[in-house]
Amino acid sequence: MAIDRTQRLHSLLSLCLSIALTLAVGAIGAVTTAQSVGAWYATLHKPSFNPPNWLFGPVWTTLYVLMAVAAWRIYVTPDGRARRTALRLYVLQLGLNLAWSWIFFGLRAPLPALVELVMLLAAIVATTIAFARVQPSAALLLLPYLFWSGFALLLNFEIWRLN
Repeated sequence: MAIDRTQRLHSLLSLCLSIALTLAVGAIGAVTTAQSVGAWYATLHKPSFNPPNWLFGPVWTTLYVLMAVAAWRIYVTPDGRARRTALRLYVLQLGLNLAWSWIFFGLRAPLPALVELVMLLAAIVATTIAFARVQPSAALLLLPYLFWSGFALLLNFEIWRLN
């Protein structure tokens, strides 16, 4: 009984930590983004399919929570090479996610951000495949992030092209 309670507590704490760490990465990126949205970003020519600015916060928050839950589902599986690889790829793509915000909004550099976004998408695909090998349901949680990031690639490309 005590072991079961301890395991449940560990599982709950690791879920909270996964969500907190992933949202922290998002928050750091949001700070960089917020400094440019009202000024530089507002002056850019954007495609007709550019979502309104207010939509990005709720979408990214939802995606970060889904990503964190997916990573947690991998974390709580038995240790092994596939699990460790999946978690390393998760950290890599999370770092690339943050780097995109710094490049696009911080440096105000759409073309380098586009190149970085291609690398990010490759890392998301690799992470999704690695998650599927460990726990398919965790990989499914990454699909909205993959699709939204693909849309971001198109949006980033059009912003670069139009400006």
